[in-house]
Amino acid sequence: MDDRIERLESLIALQDRTMEKLSDQLFDQQKQIDDLTRLVERLARKVRAMDEEMEHAGPVDVPPPHYNG
Repeated sequence: MDDRIERLESLIALQDRTMEKLSDQLFDQQKQIDDLTRLVERLARKVRAMDEEMEHAGPVDVPPPHYNG
């Protein structure tokens, strides 16, 4: 009986450690997701701003560099 209890206690301790590790990993992943979300939002704002600048600049009629006309 004591062996069974010790075995169960060991299993519970192992599960506790595993859950703690998973919790830490989940926390790290969420932080990384938050960082990447902020980065994507910043990049999207820059792209939108560049898009607006291009719309206001009007068409540019410049031949491509390889054109020797």
